[in-house]
Amino acid sequence: PKTSLLEEAEDSSDDEGNKALSKKKRKIVGRITLAELKTLVKRPDVVEVWDTTSEDPRLLVYLKAYRNTVNVPKHWSSKRKYMAGKRGVEKPPFKLPEFIEATGIAKIRQSILEKQAEKSLKGKSRDKAHPKMGKLDIDYQVLHDAFFKFAKPPKMSKHNDLYYEGKEYEAKMNNKKPGLLSAALKEALAMSEGSPPPWLINMQRYGPPPAYPNLKVPGLNAPIPQGAEYGYHPGGWGKPPVDEFGNPLYGDWRAPEDTPAAPEDTTLWGEVDEDYEEDDEDEVEGAEKGDGTATPMLGTATPLVGSGSATPVVSRGGMRSISGVSSITSGLETPGTGSRSKRGGIASVSGVSSASLTPTPQLFQVLEEQKARGAKGVYPSQHTYKMKSRTGG
Repeated sequence: PKTSLLEEAEDSSDDEGNKALSKKKRKIVGRITLAELKTLVKRPDVVEVWDTTSEDPRLLVYLKAYRNTVNVPKHWSSKRKYMAGKRGVEKPPFKLPEFIEATGIAKIRQSILEKQAEKSLKGKSRDKAHPKMGKLDIDYQVLHDAFFKFAKPPKMSKHNDLYYEGKEYEAKMNNKKPGLLSAALKEALAMSEGSPPPWLINMQRYGPPPAYPNLKVPGLNAPIPQGAEYGYHPGGWGKPPVDEFGNPLYGDWRAPEDTPAAPEDTTLWGEVDEDYEEDDEDEVEGAEKGDGTATPMLGTATPLVGSGSATPVVSRGGMRSISGVSSITSGLETPGTGSRSKRGGIASVSGVSSASLTPTPQLFQVLEEQKARGAKGVYPSQHTYKMKSRTGG
């Protein structure tokens, strides 16, 4: 059916309204807002005003927030040319590094330039026609030490550290710590030695800064320096904040009590006691007989019968021989000084339990020495030893 005249008029007005919006306006209408973009991404802190004009704003913000992403330099949207603001700034002259300056090459070069300035025009033209080499002669060892021993590596920029105009005039916050006042800041605030900072009274009234909850501020949650006093007089440190019961609000501001320090243990791990050697000497002396001969302890063999030669006796300093002693009965152990236990038996003999007092087997035998009758072999000897068979022949 044919439409009415009223409906035809409404359709014509809608077509005229759509035609009135240009392509640029329609693009702006369909663009996402800055607030909506910040709510849709995980890192709203990297979102900038012009990110909404991108074809895919969410992808752009994701790439900007990605790890190790290098940002576009800040001067990309600047109207003036790059580094145009440094035209009137005087550029400082080049300065040699310290390790090269220490070689003395600058002084040698300066002296040569002074000599060339004193020359006449004829001498300068002669030097140009026939130049002399080796004027800057420096010891090779000095240059080697300068570049390979005393040279310091240059300061390198970090990742994503780009230069922009005016960067060298910015304050470097890497070596700054909250709560530590530099000498320049104290001088700017007209603070004398031992006086509190001007913001201490407000901190005692309103509390520590929210950005640094664990910051120790003297007079607020830490003790004040020695010689300082609380009070509101000039140089006073105000009144420490306490609750209705007198307890500190933000931290213990009272000075710690001086407690006597415990004596420090200076003994080293594995150090031998001083009484260790004395105990060994006492055991050796207790094991000696009244006539001065040492009794063999358990685990050492008793020498057998020998004739015509001294019997070696083991002592602390090594092997020594006692003349006049021809034989010692083998197979017997002479107990040293022992201590009795409460049960009546011998508890230990020279530090060895009584359970191990058993005859030890024969370990060695002293042979009789005699002169050699005939020299035989490549390296003949003047002495031989008398060997006995087990059968006694």
